[in-house]
Amino acid sequence: MICPVVEIDKLHEVTLDTPEGFIPTKCCFIWDTELDLNYWTQLSIEYANQRAYLDDLFRVYPTIPEAIRDISEQKWAEIEEAFKRQRNVDLLGALLDLDLFPMKDSYVAYLRRDPSAIERNPATVNRLSGRLYEMGLEAIYERCSEPKETNRRMGQLFREWLGKGVLGVKFLNADSMLSTSEDAILEGSDQQLKQFAKEQTGYSRDKGLDFVGRFNGKYIIGEAKFLTDFGGHQQAQFQDAVALFDQKALDAITVAILDGVLYMPRNTKMHRFLRQHNEYNVLSALVLRDFLYQV
Repeated sequence: MICPVVEIDKLHEVTLDTPEGFIPTKCCFIWDTELDLNYWTQLSIEYANQRAYLDDLFRVYPTIPEAIRDISEQKWAEIEEAFKRQRNVDLLGALLDLDLFPMKDSYVAYLRRDPSAIERNPATVNRLSGRLYEMGLEAIYERCSEPKETNRRMGQLFREWLGKGVLGVKFLNADSMLSTSEDAILEGSDQQLKQFAKEQTGYSRDKGLDFVGRFNGKYIIGEAKFLTDFGGHQQAQFQDAVALFDQKALDAITVAILDGVLYMPRNTKMHRFLRQHNEYNVLSALVLRDFLYQV
């Protein structure tokens, strides 16, 4: 395997969003001379791989757990009774009614979708029940009542972060946005942002937006996502975000404000996309401020 030729670029002055505030700094980038990355994508990769990226990102996407799952007294009484009397079918059926089954097993999802399979598969029922008896009631309760992770959409968390004034400009409603030419961020729901973008920029997707702003007299529209893993649903989320770039002849600059695993230098679909499409503005929320002020 022949490694691509790389070169170290000159020092660049950038402003990084850190817990201590926005700090001017200098850094150099390592560029693949076979295909330069988009400047803002490269800056995001450098941030993710050289700084306290996750610590800083937590201010944008705080995964605050919700309250513990509630198990009704009646349901728990059924579980206790079936457990103490070792009624395997009743125990399994009662636990499958809860939001969270107390252990990981490949066959649980099947039984959830087809409860009648419990009666037809006694060996599977006995195997799972044996593991439950080994856990004990106290551990079963703890697992079944574990807190949910935050169920708010990442786009909402992103807008809440913007609402703290991190970009240094005002949030304006649609009417106020049109009545002034100053730099601003559009206030509203993702559907309200979509409608404004349709009327003012020619945006035509039937999908809400997470960001509409105006800087230096130019509209910028974008989606924001936190991608926690490769493949599956997260890959679909990535594709959904970059589909924004398929919009042609827009009176706006398009940007995918993405964070998470895509900036790991691995041979994944996400990272290959970044290397193959340097014409697209894919960047971290943590470098968004610099991007907006230079458009």
